Amino acid sequence: MSLVGKEIIEFSAQAYHNGEFITVTDEDVKGKWAVFCFYPADFSFVCPTELEDLANKYEEFKNINCEIYSVSTDSEFVHKAWWDASETIRKIQYPMISDRALALSEQFGVLIEGEGQALRGTFLVNPQGEI
Repeated sequence: MSLVGKEIIEFSAQAYHNGEFITVTDEDVKGKWAVFCFYPADFSFVCPTELEDLANKYEEFKNINCEIYSVSTDSEFVHKAWWDASETIRKIQYPMISDRALALSEQFGVLIEGEGQALRGTFLVNPQGEI
């Protein structure tokens, strides 16, 4: 099933961002370009190179009116702990979304049914909220 042209549905999720816990909603995404980078879990076998690459290019994305969101099913508190513990992850200045409700992972088609984790997947959302 293709997600191209599909509009994102309403969501509200907690995130860790620049030393704070914030709420990210579908309304925050609309009006600019957005990249959603899904990955299975913090502190796991996950190689954080994609997250680091996005962190290294973050200012370039911001300059073209594009926000980056990394997403896993870990809590926002685990995101903070990983950020605190890893020099690589500390480079991240974009929101790290917690998808504990599994809603975003399901919406983007990356949820591993029965495991509560997301597959890797990167999606571009246009300013109208379409994938």
